[in-house]
Amino acid sequence: MKQFMNHSAVLKLLSLIITLVLLYGCGKDTPKLPKLSEDAVILAFGDSLTYGTGAKSGESYPAILENLSGKRIVNAGIPGELSAKGLQRLSEVLNEHEPELLLLCHGGNDLLRRHEFTKTATNLKKMVLMARERCVSVVLIGVPRPGFILKTADFYTQIAEEMELPFEGGILEKILSDRELKSDTTHPNSKGYCLMAEAVHKLLKQTGAL
Repeated sequence: MKQFMNHSAVLKLLSLIITLVLLYGCGKDTPKLPKLSEDAVILAFGDSLTYGTGAKSGESYPAILENLSGKRIVNAGIPGELSAKGLQRLSEVLNEHEPELLLLCHGGNDLLRRHEFTKTATNLKKMVLMARERCVSVVLIGVPRPGFILKTADFYTQIAEEMELPFEGGILEKILSDRELKSDTTHPNSKGYCLMAEAVHKLLKQTGAL
């Protein structure tokens, strides 16, 4: 009888663990986005990582993603731009192109210049809110902090969770940790941008946007 009770207790414990895992997993589901219309414009907004520094023309991640997705993608990346300048620029770019979706990959230059994380995070949040005020969906792409071991800055994850954004937080960390996938210490090469585009394309399919 004692052995039976112990076995029963173990089964109950396993059942509880499985339930908790499932509940945790449900909480981590990728947020869903509206399906993009046939003639939708996607705005890729950011700095040199969006522009495509380190690769030839047509090899940036937005250019490759355009081929993968079949959607028109506007590359609005400006090398060297800080998030504060990006925030100032975004409104005009949104008004000009009227996208249905914003791919936001910004803040890398803030990290390189050791700016305060809170200020960068605030600028990114304001960009998200600016897009949402125009009914533009947003996908956030995280950028790793400089260092011996590259790791995506924590504030990207915090923003994504707080604002319930689809988030690609690992691809740049992976690319910029591999010499074969980067052109210099801070930029991917054509292979790296291809992997970045594929990761974002996969995320867009998971969200239901594509």
